[in-house]
Amino acid sequence: MGGNSPCASCKLLRRRCAKDCIFAPYFPSDDPHKFAIVHKVFGASNVSKMLQELPVQQRADAVSSLVYEANARVRDPVYGCVGAISYLQNQVSQLQMQLAVAQAEILCIQVQQEPMAPTPQLDQDDKSFLLHNNVGLPHHHQYLNLANSSSNVIQDSLKRESIFGDMVS
Repeated sequence: MGGNSPCASCKLLRRRCAKDCIFAPYFPSDDPHKFAIVHKVFGASNVSKMLQELPVQQRADAVSSLVYEANARVRDPVYGCVGAISYLQNQVSQLQMQLAVAQAEILCIQVQQEPMAPTPQLDQDDKSFLLHNNVGLPHHHQYLNLANSSSNVIQDSLKRESIFGDMVS
């Protein structure tokens, strides 16, 4: 910054903020926590080297990513951002399963409401052939069992604490 007040980096490191301070544009003095967490996780020297290696137009995005990763590392020191991504992917999978169950239940209700059509008379050999090869059967039958058995799985899904500290089901 080089002006009246030093940037958050120079303030935390207790040094004079030069006019060409690499941290000044990205770590303003009014947001000291932003640099403090990045410094704690990555170290000022490493961050300085990373920023110097990047073109000026990419530095703001890099700082934003470093701040996000540093916050994630403080919350989850082992997995960091990967833990957050994994949690969100798991949540998407659970929601897709809930959607499939809901669609199966809708299909089950629709099948139950369809008027029964008269079935042609078949001899035993024809029936076993049709049943064995799923010929002539609507493809809904696979969803009927899914709707009945999977709804309890969704309702009884495991509760775990997310990386954000709240309980999810």
